[in-house]
Amino acid sequence: MRLEYFQMIDRIVALDIGERVVRSTCTVPKESTIFQGHFPTYPLMPGVLLAECMAQTCGWLVTALNGFTAMPFLVGLKEAKFRRPVLPGDELEFEGQMVHEGSGFAVSTCRGRRQTVAVCEAQITYRVMAFPTPQLRKELMDWAERIDVPVKELAK
Repeated sequence: MRLEYFQMIDRIVALDIGERVVRSTCTVPKESTIFQGHFPTYPLMPGVLLAECMAQTCGWLVTALNGFTAMPFLVGLKEAKFRRPVLPGDELEFEGQMVHEGSGFAVSTCRGRRQTVAVCEAQITYRVMAFPTPQLRKELMDWAERIDVPVKELAK
């Protein structure tokens, strides 16, 4: 996880287009400037960054379902819950599932866990649109390969 660059997901460990599910993992860095302010002497992973982890996990699913021809833009979170504190060094796993897609929108649900114990969950809504530039598509495809998204099998 690279907090300063909003690269939250270290690896996609499962992606099933037919079942419309995704699973990712990441390790919260032991040190980051984020923790200097949240909170001094008691570092906690901000809930908004856990929401971003869930959004990125399901975002990769949306991108894969669209064959890397369109990308998701986060437009809404519902029922977000942060159940337990997440600390530097924690290893997290996120599981997401597509609930609805169509008319330029996608809705998914996602849960985050630490050692099988729930830490967060939310329903996430995206606006799905064409990549604004070919360069961004290429950058995201390169990023996807680095985190083990099977780009070559999925890209149209």
